[in-house]
Amino acid sequence: MNSIKLNDILKLDNLDNTKIRFNLMFEGNWNPIEMFKNNEMDTILGGHYWNHNKMKSYKNGQTTIGFIRIKNNENLWLLFHMGRVTKDLNIQNGIGYEYETLTEYEKYFGRIIVRFKNKSQNMVRKATSVIDDCEIAQILPDVFDNDIFPGYDKVNISWKELSRVITKDTWKTALQNQKGVYLITDVSNGKMYVGSAYGDEMILNRWKSYVKTGNGGNKELKTLEFDHIKQNFRFSILDIFKSTTESEVIIERESWWKETLLSRKFGYNAN
Repeated sequence: MNSIKLNDILKLDNLDNTKIRFNLMFEGNWNPIEMFKNNEMDTILGGHYWNHNKMKSYKNGQTTIGFIRIKNNENLWLLFHMGRVTKDLNIQNGIGYEYETLTEYEKYFGRIIVRFKNKSQNMVRKATSVIDDCEIAQILPDVFDNDIFPGYDKVNISWKELSRVITKDTWKTALQNQKGVYLITDVSNGKMYVGSAYGDEMILNRWKSYVKTGNGGNKELKTLEFDHIKQNFRFSILDIFKSTTESEVIIERESWWKETLLSRKFGYNAN
């Protein structure tokens, strides 16, 4: 079966005056796919129209196509923007252009996913050199949010991500049907907190409390500012158990993890 290429959908007829940018990094480490899900579009677009020190990204009048990489898959890219440069600001190491969004393509923003393996260190490419290598992987029925539950052993999310996904059906279903032992890590200092969930709605109920209050009622976590928790806490799952598992089994396993990770001595566990 022949693959569907990007321009089979976009039908651009002036590829000589078009550039495609595969957005990965911008002034240090960032995660543009998370910014997209959190609607931080000004920041992402700033990266898309950024000039580095020695090379300009675009010219006046050029069409620009912007992709951001989908986390954990280096060859899948999400279309988030198409625009036209209206003014070159002659700025290096900064946002170098004014632009207009090509509104006729907005229906595709956040919905077209292409498969593309970039073989160059340059992430700003002439469309003529790469567009035939951009294969349509999927056209989503709605705007991408990547919030499908990834599996218990792959959960590793920030507080901001947790506050978003906790309302998603796939996450709610997964978390409310399993008892378990979970880990909270403070990335600012490496301190850990081990907790367990075995009551109503199980892990879901416990994690809802962290979204609501930040500390979930835990003694040591109450000493921290909510803003600190929002900025620095990450959540993962250490063990899961069937809903019929006795609470004592989970409490015993929680204690084992506290000893193993030394979260009483060096972390946030008070007991």
